[in-house]
Amino acid sequence: MSQTILITGGTGSIGRRLTELLQQQNYQITWLSRSNKPVVGVTVYEWDIKTGKIDPQAIQTADHIIHLAGAGIADERWNDERKNEILTSRTQSTELLAKALAGQPHHVKSFVGSSAIGYYGGDTGDRPLTETSPAGSDFLAQVTRAWERSEDQVAALGIRTVKLRTGVVLTMAGGALPKLAQPVRLGAGAPIGSGQQYISWIHIDDLCRMYIEAIQNESWTDVYNAVGPTPATNEGLTRAIAHELNRPMLLPNIPNFVIKLMFGELAITVTGGNYVLNKRIAEETNFSYRFGELDVALRDLLQ
Repeated sequence: MSQTILITGGTGSIGRRLTELLQQQNYQITWLSRSNKPVVGVTVYEWDIKTGKIDPQAIQTADHIIHLAGAGIADERWNDERKNEILTSRTQSTELLAKALAGQPHHVKSFVGSSAIGYYGGDTGDRPLTETSPAGSDFLAQVTRAWERSEDQVAALGIRTVKLRTGVVLTMAGGALPKLAQPVRLGAGAPIGSGQQYISWIHIDDLCRMYIEAIQNESWTDVYNAVGPTPATNEGLTRAIAHELNRPMLLPNIPNFVIKLMFGELAITVTGGNYVLNKRIAEETNFSYRFGELDVALRDLLQ
């Protein structure tokens, strides 16, 4: 009998691709969503994070939970209201799941929660970071630390809990890559700032395969850096995109102050960088990347 995996945040680019890959392996997929709008091949249950309501059947039918829900970090300029939404959409949703798991009989074997390399801070230069590196102190780090603490509430119930500190996800379904590729296609691609800030990237399919491995392999536990084997610089990534699209790189770098004028505090997500290593994935698991090299990943996504 196939197992049922409950996914939150299923309508996002990661959730949709993960659903496809899990269905290919004959898992039954259910989503928790703010609306019960039907989705082909998926049973949708409703929840309301603000009022603390959740359909008990979502928990009762689940063998595993993958928790992806959270307001997009880079979808809007940051003001106090937006920053609060970014935080609470992550912590309150996790706390609601923990409360539901504590309050009713269930047979959930594992909980795989999303996290982010923002844990280390928005800009950590070229200092190599592993899972044991200290947390940063800026807004992104504060959010991610609170996010992971809320996931600890699930672990405290005795459920095997995995946290995937996710890097920059490369996919044409959203996120950074379409925004970087579009000006390159138009012949207007240029590195940002010095261009030397590091981007710890991962192909969406490799990230989804990590989630699946974390569900299937009981040796996975606690925190992993969900990034590819080798970070790239902003300039290196931009040039690699131009190479795959066979477009020139003619323009000078875009100064940081221009980005800050356009995006405000949110600019740190592109002017800053992190050199994050996949230490636990590489040393403690048998996970193998399908798109571990940047040119291979970009060729798959851009061609």
